[in-house]
Amino acid sequence: MNYAYLRISTEKQTLENQRFEIETYCIANDIKIDIWVQETISGTKELKYRKLNMLLRKMEANDMLIVSEISRLGRSIIDIMNILSLCIERKITIFSKKEGYKFGNDINSKVLAFAFGLSAEIERNLISARTIEALARKKTQGAKQGRPFGKSPKTEKLILRKEQIKNLLKSGEKLKDISQSLQV
Repeated sequence: MNYAYLRISTEKQTLENQRFEIETYCIANDIKIDIWVQETISGTKELKYRKLNMLLRKMEANDMLIVSEISRLGRSIIDIMNILSLCIERKITIFSKKEGYKFGNDINSKVLAFAFGLSAEIERNLISARTIEALARKKTQGAKQGRPFGKSPKTEKLILRKEQIKNLLKSGEKLKDISQSLQV
């Protein structure tokens, strides 16, 4: 059987680009996807909490798993290596569309699996480092960090009830009781 696995980290992202890449590849290579599995979960989550785990348990020898890129399997080198190792041992082929590599039960696949897993982890670490550096630079320039004041629905509730809250505080009400009564 042929399986396609799509993963995004947050609801703000879309699966459509991954689906398009895989469909294009399958059409060009006359491959029919029997089952599509998609999920919204961070690649840093343990495999046991992901749909990918259930899929891998279901797959058998000579099945193929197609992903848009190797980083969809996981974010750390250890996670990716474990997944590729498991598939190679069980004679499950993984095809990564973006990189154009097929991971099967041979030495070349094992070397490539290690290299791509390493590059995915390095990329994640570099992105994280750049984000931290940018936030530190903005902080030294006096930029406020975090969500802008008054932008969440709960904050808007507070702003609308500002006078009521002030009166409750003056009368001795505790913040905890006020927040519970206003459901914020």
